[in-house]
Amino acid sequence: MINQMSLGIKYKDNRHVLEENTDSVPYLEYPMLKDTGIVRHGFSTRLGGVSEGYYASMNLSFDRGDKKEAVAENFRRIGEALGVRCEDMVLSRQTHTTNVRIVTDADRGKGITRERDYTDVDGLVTNVPGICLVTSYADCVPLFFVDPVKKVIGLSHSGWRGTVGKIGRKTVELMHERFGSDPADILAAVGPSVCMDCYEVSSDVIEKFKEAFPENCWEQLFYEKPDGKYQLDLWKANELIFLESGILPEHIAVTNVCTHCNSDILYSHRAAGDKRGNLCAFLALKI
Repeated sequence: MINQMSLGIKYKDNRHVLEENTDSVPYLEYPMLKDTGIVRHGFSTRLGGVSEGYYASMNLSFDRGDKKEAVAENFRRIGEALGVRCEDMVLSRQTHTTNVRIVTDADRGKGITRERDYTDVDGLVTNVPGICLVTSYADCVPLFFVDPVKKVIGLSHSGWRGTVGKIGRKTVELMHERFGSDPADILAAVGPSVCMDCYEVSSDVIEKFKEAFPENCWEQLFYEKPDGKYQLDLWKANELIFLESGILPEHIAVTNVCTHCNSDILYSHRAAGDKRGNLCAFLALKI
């Protein structure tokens, strides 16, 4: 086990959910997914890149005003640490939808070394070995899916809109429909993102969650404060979505790392606003 204090990350509890890989460029990984032996995966940090200023240093967004050559070098570095090539990465085009795209050989490099010919894509699924799915974050929730039986993977971006729309369930359904994945075989992880303590929302957001989730779940998902605002638990919401999708409790790993609590190590929109870079989640089937 890698020392959980090596990066100085503040963990919400003592569960052994995530490990820090600090061999070269630091990233976080799930022992549950690593132990399958069939995937390479990780979640980046702010550390180990070449970007400067408020992008420092591992900014993985070409769209936030950073130098393109710096971002390209950051992708090269994190790719090398993970064991994947930039030419094999496929980047989402996130607009807080619940759209999930099947990724094929023809998509290799899109969003990283080639232009994307798609938009409004917040989830990616593939069964092609070597392709690395990539999605972007700065408080929203990364969702990892690995089917070790059919050898299919999925990676989806779930902010509050994606969570209300249950993009996690839609990812599982697509894996089943297109590749025959049995939800009972799928391993699923909720990635580093904003925790309930740090995520204040207004009543209009809560109304949408009340529509999407049964009343007996509300106490687990949110609570009202004296000022009429609410604290919302996106981690628990996505765990519940996994369960209703047919994923087994023992196949679910829920993060204990909050991006906002660790904004010195992980980019957080709530902490820095637009003056920040982006983190990325990576997931690839080994060749």
